[in-house]
Amino acid sequence: SGSQALCGSAVSYDAAQPGDLVCYVGHVGIYIGGGQIVNASTARTGIKTQSATYRSILTVRRVL
Repeated sequence: SGSQALCGSAVSYDAAQPGDLVCYVGHVGIYIGGGQIVNASTARTGIKTQSATYRSILTVRRVL
């Protein structure tokens, strides 16, 4: 997650587009629009969609 938080270009959360990486401390989700991300939650809960602001966002990155 640390390397992903440095790749591509930083964009503001307000300018996030589907496909952008939403980076948190120790975790990364993929923005899918409408204020939602898809991410690998835990081994028990698997892949889920949830609010992108469920925790503090470190950075949003656009990788082209």
